[in-house]
Parts: sequence; structure tokens; C-alpha cells
Amino acid sequence: MHLVYPAVLSALLFSVGVYGVLARRNAILLLMSVELMLAAVSLNLVAFDVWLRDSVHSGQVFTLFLIALSAAEIGIGLAIVLLVYRERGVSAVDRLTGLREGAGEGAGEGAGGHPTEDDRSGTEDDRSATESQTESESESESETATETAPKTAPN
Repeated sequence: MHLVYPAVLSALLFSVGVYGVLARRNAILLLMSVELMLAAVSLNLVAFDVWLRDSVHSGQVFTLFLIALSAAEIGIGLAIVLLVYRERGVSAVDRLTGLREGAGEGAGEGAGGHPTEDDRSGTEDDRSATESQTESESESESETATETAPKTAPN
């Protein structure tokens, strides 16, 4: 078997994948481009395994590992893309500038711990509505607790 044909095909596939990663901003298209690059690597591994006539078939073993890895990557990647799309309504990677690690302390703040412009809009109205709702809920809970408390007879 000639090694040139699979090597050229692999190089073309990898080049198309690199172009897709560099030129596209849609998260799903980026995942597809990365998968195309992984397919090119798999093709190269199998081609070199056949060409070298390796008795251990390490190229095929690595290819099976790469297939499992790419399946996990696409599953996790699509789950993340769907969650981000549900939360933000956008799947373009360059428009997702507010994402960062950790949703704990300082969530909803931009770089440096300062609130972003999206966080500043309408915060006073939202806070007053939330506070009044919380007060009414706590009053109804305290009334329910006093009504259901057992009454004891005096001694």
C-alpha cells in the first residue's frame, strides 16, 4: 500500500478542520471542525500502522482510543453548547464574553469583580420586587407556623 494517498487525504482533512476552527464562530461548527481534525489523525494512525506492518497494531489501538475520546468530547461539547444556548440564546463563540470559571462568589460580574452592563440594567426594580415577594412569603410562613403549633393547656 502506498502511504502517499492516505497521508494526502489526512492532510486535506486536517487542513479543512483547521480552516473551520479559524473561520467559524458557531460553537457547533467548531465542534464539527475539531472532529474532522481528529478523523484526519485517526486516518494517519491507521495508515502508518498498515504501512509499517506493526504486529502489535498500536496505530489501531490509538485510533480506537481516539474514537472513544472524540465521542466523549462531542457529547460533553454538545451538552455545554445546548446549555449555553438555553441560558444566553446565542451559540456564536465570539459573543460569549461573559463566561468564566466558577459561578460562586461574584457571579454576574465582569472582569475584576465589577458588574457588567447587563447586570446593571433594571437591578433596582428587580431587587424591590424580590424583596417584597420575600417579605410576603416569610409573613405567610410565620402565620402558618403559629396556626399549626399545638396549644397546651395551662396547669
